[in-house]
Amino acid sequence: MDAYATDDEDVMRWDHGGKTYALYQSPDGEFFCTDGLCTHENVHLAGGLVMDYVIECPKHNGQFDYRTGQAKRAPVCVNLRTYPARAEGGRVLVQVD
Repeated sequence: MDAYATDDEDVMRWDHGGKTYALYQSPDGEFFCTDGLCTHENVHLAGGLVMDYVIECPKHNGQFDYRTGQAKRAPVCVNLRTYPARAEGGRVLVQVD
């Protein structure tokens, strides 16, 4: 599946197959994809703040490392699922189930 590129250090919401994803571009230009809803209260992460390799949930300020999905700061304690993503031909390709 593909989506358009985001700006540096940004997050974009992407809906596909009845599911919401979050697509990130890291400070070094790599692309990453996670589930798009916070594991704490199902808030859309695309409304959050991206700092380096961390996405902060806009509701309760929980944080995740978007490269690994690891929960980094309370109140989140359940990791995000991640999906392989890469840039090719001006598009970002994401491998989802």
